[in-house]
Amino acid sequence: MASEIGESADVVAKITRSRPAMRDIAQQIGIGSAPLCVVCGRGSSGHAGVFLRYLVETRLRLPVSASAPSVITAFRTPLMLRRALFIVISQSGRSPDLIAATRSARAAGARTIAIVNATSSPVADEAEFVVPIEAGREHSVAATKTVIGSMAAGAGLVAELAQDRALRSALDRLPERLHRALALDWSEIADDLAKASAVFVAARGLGLGSAREIALKLSEILRLPSIGLSAAELQHGPRAALSSRTPILMMRLMDETAATVDALAEELREQKIALHLCGGPHGSLPWLAEDDPATDPITMLVPAYRMIEQTARARGFDPDRPPRLSKITETF
Repeated sequence: MASEIGESADVVAKITRSRPAMRDIAQQIGIGSAPLCVVCGRGSSGHAGVFLRYLVETRLRLPVSASAPSVITAFRTPLMLRRALFIVISQSGRSPDLIAATRSARAAGARTIAIVNATSSPVADEAEFVVPIEAGREHSVAATKTVIGSMAAGAGLVAELAQDRALRSALDRLPERLHRALALDWSEIADDLAKASAVFVAARGLGLGSAREIALKLSEILRLPSIGLSAAELQHGPRAALSSRTPILMMRLMDETAATVDALAEELREQKIALHLCGGPHGSLPWLAEDDPATDPITMLVPAYRMIEQTARARGFDPDRPPRLSKITETF
């Protein structure tokens, strides 16, 4: 896991070099006629899909729906997706439910795009267009470089569909920022995690996918019940569950959500809740200077992954082989 986190910058550098291929896909799709976008993915790929949803809705102004593959595989109900943009995200490209959902979407008249690490795979074969992650084989059960690659590939596709120069520039800077993020030390969280009965990971907007991904890794590798949720949701029902034994890891982006995240952070500190905040003038965790809010959530995964991996080893856990898990083919 540690070495694969370190490979993330190189993975993203490859993706940025594939911009001409993404531009060609964007030109062929004809996004202007699409009534909506459907994103399909499971587990960590689903978290990359949450990130992609916010990018598509804010940059392309297309409503996005998260696909429920069981509608096809269990309920056997094809959806009316004519002219819709259907994006499937998969590491292995071999999950039967994702294969079936992609096949059904294409048959229904959707423009189908597969963001995959394994380009020679059934999901890639079913899609009309393929955006490769090219992360190489991932040996750790916990996906890291492929998650970062999936998010960067999705952002690259949106940048071309929207002809967004600012997003293109941010993606060009991303490999160097990922490399620098390897030096960020978030080990101060470890003491609170050792006493925790559960952990909340919160962010808003473009950071929500990363929050859910970090929560998954806390559960998977440190065996801690963890939930990733919107900072807006944390102000409501889940707030009743907060205590001295429920630390919060919160990420703050320099965008329209910043003020509400800052206000929530101040309230939580006043209530003596253990808060670890990344980003902003009052952040407690080491962080780089803010960059584009569309790429900072990707960069924030690196120190979070490293902290989880190092904490696991310090506790005598094997971060590469969590109990009762194996490298999945995304079959659910």
